[in-house]
Amino acid sequence: MSESLSQRRDVLIAGDVQGVGFRYTARQIAAGHAVTGLVRNLRDGRVQIVVEGQPQEIDGFLTALHARMQRYIRTVTANELAATGEFSSFEIRF
Repeated sequence: MSESLSQRRDVLIAGDVQGVGFRYTARQIAAGHAVTGLVRNLRDGRVQIVVEGQPQEIDGFLTALHARMQRYIRTVTANELAATGEFSSFEIRF
């Protein structure tokens, strides 16, 4: 993955997204894409995903995740940032 073309997205997902396997599904889908990062539950009931990779890989990951979990999702907000390269895999954080 070329770091110069990589990006980072900080994604916040609201809805009925905790207690439905959302984090595990995100990790499973991420394994099929060239992305790194994390997924975690937030205290306010949302899920946060921080993902890095090529824009098309991030888009593919997020599109697949939305397609699989759309019945639980109410809103999604995302911010694009510069990639930091801090992740070596995609993991669930507790």
